[in-house]
Amino acid sequence: MRKKGQASEEGGGEECDGIWGRSNTRPSANPERSTRFAYFTHLARLAALASSPSTMEEEDPVSDVSKQSLDSTFIPPSVDTARLLAGESYAYYTPCPTAVIPQDISPTTRDQVQTTPCVLGIDEAGRGPVLGPMVYSAFFLPSELHHSLLARDHSFDDSKALTPGVRANLMRCLNTPGHPLFQSCGYAIKLLSARDISSGMMRPGAAAYNLNAQAMDATIEIVRGVVEDRGIDVREVYIDTIGNPATYQQKLERIFPSLKITVAKKADSLYPCVSAASVAAKVTRDVALEVLYEAVLRAQQPLDDTSNPGWGSGYPSDSKCVGWLRRNMDPVFGWGNECRFSWGTAKEMLELKGGARVDWPAEEDDGGTRLSEFLLASGPGKSSTREGLRDWYGHKQAEIL
Repeated sequence: MRKKGQASEEGGGEECDGIWGRSNTRPSANPERSTRFAYFTHLARLAALASSPSTMEEEDPVSDVSKQSLDSTFIPPSVDTARLLAGESYAYYTPCPTAVIPQDISPTTRDQVQTTPCVLGIDEAGRGPVLGPMVYSAFFLPSELHHSLLARDHSFDDSKALTPGVRANLMRCLNTPGHPLFQSCGYAIKLLSARDISSGMMRPGAAAYNLNAQAMDATIEIVRGVVEDRGIDVREVYIDTIGNPATYQQKLERIFPSLKITVAKKADSLYPCVSAASVAAKVTRDVALEVLYEAVLRAQQPLDDTSNPGWGSGYPSDSKCVGWLRRNMDPVFGWGNECRFSWGTAKEMLELKGGARVDWPAEEDDGGTRLSEFLLASGPGKSSTREGLRDWYGHKQAEIL
């Protein structure tokens, strides 16, 4: 039986033992309950179990996205199962590595401690898929170890150039006490759930919170979390970008004027710390997607049913993903927390391919005065008399009489 943190995949670098010994027994699926009600009920039960210490002893094998069992998948501590299934976004930070001396937040000792100069890299995974979260990662380590430890000793590279087994093994080593990567490196994760991405993008009018703005805020949050909240003495920051690097860099330099920031396309292939960040982000997203798929699968069919073709990579260009969306669309609610409803693929299916049409009636005017109209019409300064401010709070009883 697998313990959380162990992996049986072959990988690059040094083989590591798992350290996350606590696991979770999830409830067995009921084959007769395949409705959307059963799905949402199952999600709630999984979230409750994952957050209960008394139930985190064993974990039974389930199917994952790639038709492998989760019992052979390394689950990093950056995957918070309870919050993931609840559709929440969250941040995760590793403990400060022993090779890094942080700044003391006490002003009396700030200048008395020799801190460790560090380099920090940032990358993301899952920007384009219609299924699953988008994950941002910040990876830091001492500047003097930047190339020797990551590139030379452990061959970190752009996560897309590494096999899943290599990525999983590197991530496992990062979380194994006693390993050089664990002792010298730390990372932060900001997971943006599909639900929160969609709700931000679908806000009406000028209140819309687009994906670029969400990505920028995620970057700022984890940089602040590492540098300001945890006192890591970061001197250089390298960031991979999809948009205009110059514009992105100028915005970050205004927010963090003391940091030397470099924003570049393909930074995950140029700077080892960004390569390591891409690995942490990619493994976190892939495992998160498997956990979400497990919840969907177990709510819909028996464990021994192997006929389900899966949902593929989660990208709109993947025919398996599009096919899964069509087969599993509820005409009213669409899908669960795993889906980004703001994506064109999802919106088109709901609007044109069998989704129930909902007509929202306009608010009826009952002839009464709305509170907003009253405030706008009779607020301070609106009265033609000098008693406007007095009228705002009302009249004395004697005056009324």
